[in-house]
Amino acid sequence: MKHSAIAGLFIAGALLASPVFAADKDLCAGNLQVIKDFITSSPSIPETSLENVKTAHEDATKAQAAGNDKECVEITSGMITKMQIRNPTRN
Repeated sequence: MKHSAIAGLFIAGALLASPVFAADKDLCAGNLQVIKDFITSSPSIPETSLENVKTAHEDATKAQAAGNDKECVEITSGMITKMQIRNPTRN
């Protein structure tokens, strides 16, 4: 009986964790697209700031390729926040 209860807990944990990973993957991809759109729209920000955005995009893309969606989300979310502070008229 104990073995089936423990197995049930592991299965339930795996099922509950799955949507979290899918959400990170989707958020990572969405954030990367927002940053890419920002870069291609040629915003009127200093060149050094634009280079920082490009570097963050590259780092997040590498994290995504390595399967580290959580790191990708952290990088992109932080950069999007900075982009909104620097250029509040864009959403």
